[in-house]
Amino acid sequence: MHRREILAFLKRGVIYGLASPSIALPRDHGFKDLVKNPSLFYAAVGCSKAAEACITHCGEVLAQGDNSLTLCARNSREVLVVCNALRALAAQNSPHLVPYARLSAQICNACETECRKHPEHAACRNCADACSACAVECARFA
Repeated sequence: MHRREILAFLKRGVIYGLASPSIALPRDHGFKDLVKNPSLFYAAVGCSKAAEACITHCGEVLAQGDNSLTLCARNSREVLVVCNALRALAAQNSPHLVPYARLSAQICNACETECRKHPEHAACRNCADACSACAVECARFA
């Protein structure tokens, strides 16, 4: 395959990807009715995704020798772990959800506080916003 063919192939793929709603929009694959606490579930999913992006960004900054995001990375890692478990507990309406939501709110609030110290980093801002939203949802259950 020549360079022009490869570029044309990629161009068609990008155009198709942008035009196709099945790719562009998230799907619940029929699980929506199975999730017992959807607002908390989706808040935890969003927080987990934002924390993963923040951890990645912090790692890149740390690799360049800048240690200013060390605590941000640590807090985001805690949020990632906590929100992954929170998502599972919310989905099945676990009897442990209420105390775990209380703990999750505390951890999300701590991460939000740390991430807000770095407004110049989009990943930190996004993580702080997601943590705030998740903490609000957790407070509704706690």
